[in-house]
Amino acid sequence: MSNSGDHGVALAPDDIDALARSARDGDRDALESLLAEVRPRVLNICRGVLPYSGDAEDACQEAMLNVATKIGSWGGRGRFTTWLHVVSVNSSRTTYRRLKNLATPTDFEDGAHDRPDPRTTSVIAGTRLDLLEAMDTIERDHPQFVEPLLLRDVYGLPYDEIAALVGAPLGTVKAQIHHGRKLARPLLRGDR
Repeated sequence: MSNSGDHGVALAPDDIDALARSARDGDRDALESLLAEVRPRVLNICRGVLPYSGDAEDACQEAMLNVATKIGSWGGRGRFTTWLHVVSVNSSRTTYRRLKNLATPTDFEDGAHDRPDPRTTSVIAGTRLDLLEAMDTIERDHPQFVEPLLLRDVYGLPYDEIAALVGAPLGTVKAQIHHGRKLARPLLRGDR
């Protein structure tokens, strides 16, 4: 098994899974090799949510820390890279929320402070603000729809992989995605 850092060749999915199992079982060297192997993938996933380079790097760092500290939560039923997708997307969303909350309020001429309208103003350059805001809105009342919807419609994972990842029957996952889409459409059109 050669590491991509050694020879520039990415590991096959089965090799990544084997490395992840070793890391999950406490092999520190395997964890270091795994983190080096998956970092480019994690950064690409984070860039898909947060295209602004600095924000994506922050999210990637958070995701890598989560992988290192929470690898024990990967059950090993599905591909490690599928679990990694979820960790990366969730880290991106957390980074977005943190940056949004830290955004400097706009000063208006009368001295009043107000936050920019999130439907029209990006607080983070290049962010898919409409999608992130829609997912946050849906998550408040229907959290079960967000993860399957993001995994299917943003990252294009197959329904069966999503079902294995979230631990739900295939029909339930399809229904969650369908209902999530119905909830997202008006939010993405601005019909709040």
